[in-house]
This record gives sequence, C-alpha cells and structure tokens, in this order.
Amino acid sequence: MAYVIYSDKCNLCGKCVEECPLQAISREGDDVVIDPEICTECGYCADICPEGAIRGQ
Repeated sequence: MAYVIYSDKCNLCGKCVEECPLQAISREGDDVVIDPEICTECGYCADICPEGAIRGQ
C-alpha cells in the first residue's frame, strides 16, 4: 500500500523526516514528500505522525 502525506493536515513538524529508517521522506520547500523509489511501504511514518497526515492509499 502506497503512503501519502496530506499537506492540509501536515504541520511540518519533521518527525517523519527525522525518524524514517530509510530516509524516504524529505522536505521540498514548504512540503514534506515521500520518495516512492525508496519507500518500502512499511507504515512506520503513518504510525508516528502526530497529526495523522500520512495515510495509506
């Protein structure tokens, strides 16, 4: 299942960027994005997001 960051819920805290074990999440300007080439769809980012801004599709 692919994971998506919903920018309307994301408060840019950076927790997912800092804690992603594969460094598949990064900041691009005022957005946080998931690199689908690196992401293994483990769901860890969705579990740790305090705002619930990351969800599987």
